[in-house]
Amino acid sequence: MKHFAKIKFLGAAGVVTGSKFLIETSEKNILIDCGMFQGLKELRELNWKDLPVDVSKIDVVLLTHGHLDHVGYLPRLVKQGFTGKIIGTAPTLSIAEIILKDSAKINEEEAEKANKEKYSSHKPALPFYTIRDAEKTIHQFEVGVENKWIVLSENITYRFQYNGHIIGATFIELDINGKRFVFSGDIGRSNDYLLDEPKTPEWADFLFIESTYGNKLHPVEDVEKKLTGIIKDTIQKKGNLIIPSFAVERLQTLMYILWKLYKENKIPNIPIFVDSPMGNRVLDVFKRFPKWHKLPMEEYNAMCNHINIIQSYKETWKTIDDKRSKIIIAGSGMVTGGRVLTYLQQMIDESSTTVLLVGYQAEGTRGRQLLEGAHEIRFYGKYYPVKAAVKTIESLSAHADQQDLLNWMKNIKNVPEKVFLIHGEPTVLDAFRVKIKDTYNWNAVIPKLENVEEIVI
Repeated sequence: MKHFAKIKFLGAAGVVTGSKFLIETSEKNILIDCGMFQGLKELRELNWKDLPVDVSKIDVVLLTHGHLDHVGYLPRLVKQGFTGKIIGTAPTLSIAEIILKDSAKINEEEAEKANKEKYSSHKPALPFYTIRDAEKTIHQFEVGVENKWIVLSENITYRFQYNGHIIGATFIELDINGKRFVFSGDIGRSNDYLLDEPKTPEWADFLFIESTYGNKLHPVEDVEKKLTGIIKDTIQKKGNLIIPSFAVERLQTLMYILWKLYKENKIPNIPIFVDSPMGNRVLDVFKRFPKWHKLPMEEYNAMCNHINIIQSYKETWKTIDDKRSKIIIAGSGMVTGGRVLTYLQQMIDESSTTVLLVGYQAEGTRGRQLLEGAHEIRFYGKYYPVKAAVKTIESLSAHADQQDLLNWMKNIKNVPEKVFLIHGEPTVLDAFRVKIKDTYNWNAVIPKLENVEEIVI
């Protein structure tokens, strides 16, 4: 008797964000990741639509890691009738809880602000989901162990495998009727400051691989030297260095590098402020799960003592009013929201300010606009002229580049029946498809949003 699996590409197909892959089988329906779309307005609008599937029939959600574009849609899924378990590693669920609560709080605050100041076209503006929705979702979390096969049903097992990228991140191996489906999640890099090397799969009948940097190699740059130069230039200009940062991993990495530079006498004792309520809570996750990273606890404590960690919005304004040259690390990484907007609102029109971008900037985000040289930037319903210097350090990305991705695949002993390229922009996906063909002669395809693939297993 033949068995079938249907794969429905509900996100991160033809685009980078919104990761959601539904595997329907005769035994279980499994959703891999449940992320929000970010970036372009047409993508963000997709978040408001119900999924084109019967959500009540999904049995379980397996999470690769805790980033918003992999977990941010979960409260909407629950609202649409999902009642099953949401399983991830312990650090992943801790990160997901932080991100969902923070996202819900921002959604509520932005809806309230839009209604009060009447700058939304929606009457009234509604939050995407509320704190109550997030808390209800978190009740469905269940911790899954790493590196152990778990039975889901008679013919279905799965395993989480360490993947670098951010604390708790994994790739997922799913065995269905003897066929192995491998979902890469987001793959980390070798020689990371805080994380160990990603593990690699050894077998994949069907491989779903992220392609964020599928057409690029990260530049070989001396991050510490470049950052030192930018800091010294900021001090010389008597200005401020603003670093919009992702709260998970990037912020902790930046803290560690700045502490290291100070400890090695490479930078003077310039005040460093970290302003990210979510980032502060992620710091606590590092403390709770020391086996998931390589930062010794004495270094962690020394780093946290050296840096000013802002605890309230009142302290944000006190920092803005502080006339000293300083470094401010604030969320969010793509300048889509968060505390960094308050600093930019006050300082982006000053030529003594430097804005340093240190991560991937999706299409349609303010970060991408700054990267591409926008002369003005809009937030809170107003335009602000960009007179600040905008700089970038690309090699701090937590994503594997093209060579890392190819290396991650090279230990696969068989020839996969099909490789699905996901989590990438169209031109990147096509370049990566060609590279995989040239390197391994594997059959790589690029699914589109809402494509359905039927597989005999």
